[in-house]
Amino acid sequence: MCQIVMIIPPAQFRDEELFETRVVLEVAGHAVVVASTTTQPCTGMLGGRTTPALTLAEVQPEAFDAVVFVGGAGVQQFYHDERALQLARAMQARGKIVAAICLAPVVLANAGVLTGKQATVSRSEVATIQRHGAHYGGPGVVVDGTIVTGDGPQSARQFGRAIAALLSPVVV
Repeated sequence: MCQIVMIIPPAQFRDEELFETRVVLEVAGHAVVVASTTTQPCTGMLGGRTTPALTLAEVQPEAFDAVVFVGGAGVQQFYHDERALQLARAMQARGKIVAAICLAPVVLANAGVLTGKQATVSRSEVATIQRHGAHYGGPGVVVDGTIVTGDGPQSARQFGRAIAALLSPVVV
């Protein structure tokens, strides 16, 4: 069983990208912890609610096997948040899985972890990740080494399966 931290904004995260991805990872036998800028209840774009166990400042990279940045309109607050950028860099430096879906791959691009990597993102941000050195891999889910990116809520389950496949010897 691996430990995964999913990072969400306190408001306007994309529900499917949190809940559907989380279910896939938990069914695969992994433990999932949700973190945000607060430990107060957070609300998704479709009205889903969850209460994070940790704040972003409390996340210790050595305690987790993977970090997953969840998208949605609210994730833009992490685009230049040094704690989020440093977490992505620290996880990559440790050879751990770094994943992001929808708009969230922009966080990885701004952190420098997509430079030279194949990646995907919500269509509106393709040029952004390319400016930071990523190679756009098309829609759906793209895996490049330990980096997993997805283009949006329609890819949430496939995104979860790709992360689980990297964590587990048995494909989910």
